[in-house]
Amino acid sequence: MRLLLTLFLPLAAAAQLPSAKPIPRVQAVPMPHHVTSFQLDGRELTAMHFDSQDMRPFWHPIRASRDFSLTRMGHPHDPLTHSHHNSVWVTHNMVNDLDFWGDYAKKQGRIVNVEVSREGYEDMDDFASMRMVNHWLSEADKSIQLIEVRRTEIRPLDGAKSWFMIIDLEFAPSKGKTTTFGASGFGLVAVRMAKSIGVHDGGGRILNSEGQLNEEQVFRKPARWCDYSGRITNEADGFGGITLMNHPMNPHNPTAFHVRNDGWMGCCLSLDSPVEVTEEKKLRVRYGLWVHDGVATQEQSEEHWKRFTELPVAELHPPKK
Repeated sequence: MRLLLTLFLPLAAAAQLPSAKPIPRVQAVPMPHHVTSFQLDGRELTAMHFDSQDMRPFWHPIRASRDFSLTRMGHPHDPLTHSHHNSVWVTHNMVNDLDFWGDYAKKQGRIVNVEVSREGYEDMDDFASMRMVNHWLSEADKSIQLIEVRRTEIRPLDGAKSWFMIIDLEFAPSKGKTTTFGASGFGLVAVRMAKSIGVHDGGGRILNSEGQLNEEQVFRKPARWCDYSGRITNEADGFGGITLMNHPMNPHNPTAFHVRNDGWMGCCLSLDSPVEVTEEKKLRVRYGLWVHDGVATQEQSEEHWKRFTELPVAELHPPKK
């Protein structure tokens, strides 16, 4: 009798709430202390951290199918002066002569979240997203150098084994101002890989869209994408990685990638020439990360870059519902 009751309980609950909606597979879940957790079937793939006490928002951890982050916080051999290596982050070291890259600059900048709108979260079976507004401020006088609209989308392709993180950004100066991203190899999107994935520490591998390998060949060379893969566990198949992808809509495409064998890679916005932003000419850019199990081949990363570029570009200012 008890078994029969147990079997009929779910049916009874459904009958009591016939209007109950299915739960979306992918969700952006607000958490305490200025964190949004991106979850697939209740398991966290990544989280956005946007506490205003931090120097900048960042995403951490970055997980594929195993419960180990493919990224880390800080340089494994220089944690103090590289405290700005925040897993996956957006920043630049030369904005109107202010440094938003490091944490201890003489002319220091800070990126502060000012809004996560009511319409800023989407939960669906195919993807989840979060939209936010950040101010790029001078630490000295708190003046606004840039107003940034950022949308993060998490889109599973093959469960947790393979998924996209898509970063859409729009930059505008404060009213009546002009803002310049100076010529620099540091910014906009950067990734600090786990120590075990780094070429030096873990015997990992860097590969770009041109077939070039590791820092010696890839450093500051133009490419469509750059992959960093390596070991994440001691299991026979315990490998994973991230392909950082530039979108063709971005300035200077294909763009230079700033990479190091010590475990980090960045997609350069303005390596050799500055990018100017005005009220009339806002900067709109789009980047993607393909997070994957295994060691990606050139063909696999190229296929996923094409898939990324064929997705519709997100609207950063949708009409309010």
